[in-house]
Amino acid sequence: MGVTLTPSAAQRVKLMIEKRGKGIGLRVATKKSGCAGFAYVVDYVDEAGADDHVFTHHGIDVYVDAKSLPPIDGMEIDYVKESLLNEGFEFRNPNVKDECGCGESFSV
Repeated sequence: MGVTLTPSAAQRVKLMIEKRGKGIGLRVATKKSGCAGFAYVVDYVDEAGADDHVFTHHGIDVYVDAKSLPPIDGMEIDYVKESLLNEGFEFRNPNVKDECGCGESFSV
């Protein structure tokens, strides 16, 4: 399955990498955090890691390390812009069983 990007998310990542001037893709990972257990970590990738899984969608490579893949396998990332002040990535993770009240962490 892996991690997928919608066309709008891929376009946003491409724009961000171009603006930054370097990078080969987007890294999506998890870390232990918050009251529910895990939090998403999103960053640029300048160099692939030895244990990375790579998923390509709409011309963008998404890198996920082996440890982070199980809790986010099957997740779709979208980019939503509702207004000038309200925009960002939205994570649609089918593995989430519970989220904390503030939406910053999740459990699987």
